[in-house]
Amino acid sequence: MVTIPPPIWTLIYLLIAAGFSALAGWPSVLGLPINWLGGALVAVGVAMAVSAAMLFRREGTEIKPNSPANQKLVTSGPFRVTRNPMYLSLVMFSTGIAIWVGSWPMFLAPIAAFATFNWVHIPLEEAKMRRQFGAAFEDYSRNVRRWV
Repeated sequence: MVTIPPPIWTLIYLLIAAGFSALAGWPSVLGLPINWLGGALVAVGVAMAVSAAMLFRREGTEIKPNSPANQKLVTSGPFRVTRNPMYLSLVMFSTGIAIWVGSWPMFLAPIAAFATFNWVHIPLEEAKMRRQFGAAFEDYSRNVRRWV
């Protein structure tokens, strides 16, 4: 499960939810003109992911958390607010898609993404960072929340 990258998990969950929505006739259950909210969440999610990835590149470290090339604990930029801005961006992105589409099954995608990230990917990554960065990561995790 951890070998599949988180963006692929998000895409898989969105496709499964879209399949269920299509089988259900893709009903719009929200009935509100809030496509702008879905679009805004998608845009903010993409912008957050891009800014975090660019920051990793500027800092000279790998995006893949299990890479042996991770040289630095990045704590600036969006990492000042959340320890996991890339995961948060994927949850925001999939929530935006769900709101945009407006069918109930689509809301299962961000829930499944959050669960996969929170209980599978993040604990393994945080254990690696504790081993690799020791007290610096402990201090960081005491001061910055996992999500928001």
